[in-house]
Amino acid sequence: MTTSFSAVDPALGYLYQVRLALLWSLRRARSGTDFIVSLETLDDVAFESTGGTPEELLQAKHHRNREATLTNASGDLWKSLRVWFEGYAAKQVPLSTTRYLLTTGVAPEESVASLLRGEGRDVEKALQLLVAVTQISESDSNAKAYEAFLAAPVATRKAILENVVVIDRAPTVVTIDEDIKKEVRWSAQQEHLDAFARRLEGWWLDRVIKQLADPSGTSGIQGTEIDQAIDELREQFKPNNLPIDRELASYVLDERTKNAHAESPFVHQLKLVAAGDDRVAFAMRNYYRAFEQRSRWMREHLLLVGELTRYDGKLVEEWEQAYLAAKDEISPTAAEDEKRKVGREVLSKTEAVRLPVRPDVTESFVVRGSFQMLADEAKVGWHPDYRDLLESFGKPSQSDDAAKGGDE
Repeated sequence: MTTSFSAVDPALGYLYQVRLALLWSLRRARSGTDFIVSLETLDDVAFESTGGTPEELLQAKHHRNREATLTNASGDLWKSLRVWFEGYAAKQVPLSTTRYLLTTGVAPEESVASLLRGEGRDVEKALQLLVAVTQISESDSNAKAYEAFLAAPVATRKAILENVVVIDRAPTVVTIDEDIKKEVRWSAQQEHLDAFARRLEGWWLDRVIKQLADPSGTSGIQGTEIDQAIDELREQFKPNNLPIDRELASYVLDERTKNAHAESPFVHQLKLVAAGDDRVAFAMRNYYRAFEQRSRWMREHLLLVGELTRYDGKLVEEWEQAYLAAKDEISPTAAEDEKRKVGREVLSKTEAVRLPVRPDVTESFVVRGSFQMLADEAKVGWHPDYRDLLESFGKPSQSDDAAKGGDE
């Protein structure tokens, strides 16, 4: 349900620009040419040479209604023309720059927009139709665009239109997914393309936000940055590796997650050995990150059948070696303080384990958090008498509910 104050269409429009900029950047990157891309500078999307010369400008027009038409007096058409003619008049954009109008709508046959498509072009006729619109149209919203168009000499009008290309029936903000995946289809196995593209878009959105937030408003995104991002992701999707989500790698424990985990069995296990508050918080953070990362790997089908079960089995073996060795050093009459001290030593040894899920998965939170997940299920423990003590604790694992706390 939407209201008269709904901003759905503008929001979709901005998201469309972001996704469209990525798609076109991927195509440019594939060609091997150096470029700089920016949003909301010279145009919705602007591509410049590394020397700063505008080479391509994109006006993106997204409509939820695919039947929206680009008529000769269309606001989409004239707003685009205004941007381009005023940009040239201000000496910001040379005549030679290619200007694209991409719309999810349809250009009617024999309309100005249809005559400026990539094929079957007739710039002279399009120019005549545009002049005719300025003479008969009474549109107030287009008035400034008409002025900018008519202020240019006839030769300039034609020169600009020679470099205007209309692309109608463009993919929507939803269907553009498939086009993006086609551009990166060589970077990951077919069954992992969705996960690869999703992570690439996550990086791209962060990078666009930084570009838009730059106070100078002049810094663009280098084409080489996109190449590097793809190369790094490609490495993560190799057989010996798994992708680590950036927001989990940098995740900081928040109060909501901390409170949600306060009564979890793995936290109780830490308290049994009198672990300090900071150490408990560190374990909560690792638990949450490992739980989320492992869940994402499973949802995205990035793991082999039984891979995490086998991995957990290896972790249990690592723990068992430290645990049994510690128990050998404790006498049956050892005081509780001594047992807690030994338990903290077992915990320390597991925290130092470097056993990756796959050879190139080097993030330590995966190992440490997985140990805490095992502790939550009582498959491992720190206190020499943890099994007996957990029975008196008598609470089921809260992993599934607690791990959902906090911001993703």
